Amino acid sequence: MSDETTTPGPQPEPLRFFGTTWLAHDRGYGARRAAVAVGSLLAAAAGCFVLRFAYEGLAIANVGTFVNLLVVVMFAMCSAIAFRRTWEGFTKRHDPASQASVRGLLTIGFVGVLLAHFFRSLTEAPGEQLHREEYERAREQYAKRTTRRTGNPSRKKRKA
Repeated sequence: MSDETTTPGPQPEPLRFFGTTWLAHDRGYGARRAAVAVGSLLAAAAGCFVLRFAYEGLAIANVGTFVNLLVVVMFAMCSAIAFRRTWEGFTKRHDPASQASVRGLLTIGFVGVLLAHFFRSLTEAPGEQLHREEYERAREQYAKRTTRRTGNPSRKKRKA
């Protein structure tokens, strides 16, 4: 049971690893941002290390220069596309259908996704800007809906 009282109206959407601490930057927000930055950078480095083993496996298998080059270019392009798509996703919501269609590309380009999280966490929680804009917009709409009218609408002067 929570002792916190909930305010009426829209509630902030929690972010992964941050919950709702992004709203007031409280309860260890800075430490969480640092942990996300370090964790995503370490995961990206570990991913590159695994990809290096895969590349060495291709070299040992002697598959040829063309295949080696093709694999390197494929991972580089997928990582670049995944980085850009993830970076854009921090400021605008993607269409769920298009997001589902690029899920495989994002999986292959996981290093780009992790690097996007690292760079964004240096300035804010990844996705904080988008969630803050949506939350403020929802609060404004809620305030407009709940404000009371003044006066009797039947006594309004009608323009002819």
